[in-house]
Amino acid sequence: MQKKTLETFRNVFENSKGADRLELILAIRAAFQHMIKTLKAFDDWLQDPMILSHMPRELLDDVWQTTYQLLRSLLELDIRHTTAMKEHMEKLYREGKMNPLVWYRGREPSRRTMPSTT
Repeated sequence: MQKKTLETFRNVFENSKGADRLELILAIRAAFQHMIKTLKAFDDWLQDPMILSHMPRELLDDVWQTTYQLLRSLLELDIRHTTAMKEHMEKLYREGKMNPLVWYRGREPSRRTMPSTT
C-alpha cells in the first residue's frame, strides 16, 4: 500500500508544478494526513513487544537516523515558513492590503503564542 501511495504522491508532485494555490493546499494537506497516519503506525509498531524484542540494532539505527533527518527538515521548514509568513503579513499590513474579510483595519497584527509544554 505504501509503495502505491508513494507512486501516487510522485505523480501529484510532478503534476503540481502548474497547480494553483488551492491544488497545492490540497496536495500538502493530503501529504500531511498521510504522514500523520504513517508516524502513528510507526509509533504503534515500536510499542509492539515482538518488535521491541527482536528488532536488530541496525534497523533501529536506520529508523532513528531517518527520523532525526525528517524532524530536522520539518523544524527547518516550520522556522522558514513562519518567519517568511510573518514578514509577508507585516508587509501587507503596512501597505493596507490585508483582506478586510479576515482582518479588521486598525487592529495590530497579533503574534500567535505557542501552547506551553510545561
